[in-house]
Amino acid sequence: MVKVLGIDPGTRSFDFCGLKDGSVFYEKVIDTLEVAEKPEILVKAVEEVMPLDLIVGPSGYGIKITYLSKIAPDKVEDWYLKNILLLRKKDFEKALKRKEIGMMVYSAMTKTAVTMRMKNWNVVYIPGVIHLPTVPKHRKLNKIDMGTADKMCIAVLGVYDQSRRWKVPYSDVSFILVEMGFGYNAVVGVEKGRIVDGIGGTTGGMGFLTIGSVDAEFVQLGGSWEKSDIFYGGVASVSGKMVPEEVLENIGRDELCKAAWDAMVENVVKNVKAMTVSVPNPKEILISGRLTRINVVKDLLIEKLGNIAEVKEVGYLEGVKNVKEAAQGYAMVADGLAGGKFKDLIEWMKIKEAEDFILDYIYHPKIKDIRNLFKS
Repeated sequence: MVKVLGIDPGTRSFDFCGLKDGSVFYEKVIDTLEVAEKPEILVKAVEEVMPLDLIVGPSGYGIKITYLSKIAPDKVEDWYLKNILLLRKKDFEKALKRKEIGMMVYSAMTKTAVTMRMKNWNVVYIPGVIHLPTVPKHRKLNKIDMGTADKMCIAVLGVYDQSRRWKVPYSDVSFILVEMGFGYNAVVGVEKGRIVDGIGGTTGGMGFLTIGSVDAEFVQLGGSWEKSDIFYGGVASVSGKMVPEEVLENIGRDELCKAAWDAMVENVVKNVKAMTVSVPNPKEILISGRLTRINVVKDLLIEKLGNIAEVKEVGYLEGVKNVKEAAQGYAMVADGLAGGKFKDLIEWMKIKEAEDFILDYIYHPKIKDIRNLFKS
């Protein structure tokens, strides 16, 4: 029997998905604000289902397959901040003093990693899109975020889902994934059942919270930037509304609400059309994420993307009732790495063959010192 757990750290909720011999046996959803205030509840949620053969921990920007047991206990905090969150400790501490929610969540994730290492649990951290050998090197140049680990996991679920519905082998699966979460949006290209390209939440257009890609001229004018700046500049900042439904309600009478919403949707459409360079004939456009469960958003995507391929929601694992798509994908990766039902899928997608460090593809004079700092 293979018993595993996947943990997805979302902007609005942390989702836990447990699989036993490939079937869902455990689901738990915890509000992110609660996690920020009480990090210990993450550990308690895991303890509810121990013992486990493998836990896939919150993997942030991703890393080649790395087991927590290989990290010295006294080095875990520094390793996690640098390698999983790409975060300088001094920036982290400054933002924590301001009690910024994003940094409080990062703090909870880091403390959880430290605790799990102390308890000697079998925990592994997994890659993002850029680490995968199935993505050609020329698409990685001067990129960091081509899709974080959770986006990679949703694509894993998508490959399984389309293969199951179409009754085809993984090698015949082809789709473009659109993920629209509360914080970030991403577009991932899958060809022949393997991830071949990705546009991450900070390299594509604006999301509900994040500014997305930033004009280089604005970067130099802005001077000093911190990690927490990523959480601003999106629809919420432009409109002044912190709830997506509230933005939609005000589109007809608030010019900024309309402009912000139109910008986000149009950015998604542009990213999907750009992805057809890498995946020219997708069988489907698969959509996932909190925003796509709003009927207006779903209808807009069908209207604007339906001429490329049929737009369809990513299917869930059998038996799932509560947890998000990314948590299911996290659990599937855990199961596959542990030799369970999804072993062949994980091997086909070459997730175990992920390589390199996330900053290895940046070619700019400023990267040398940064790379040395984070690799240390």
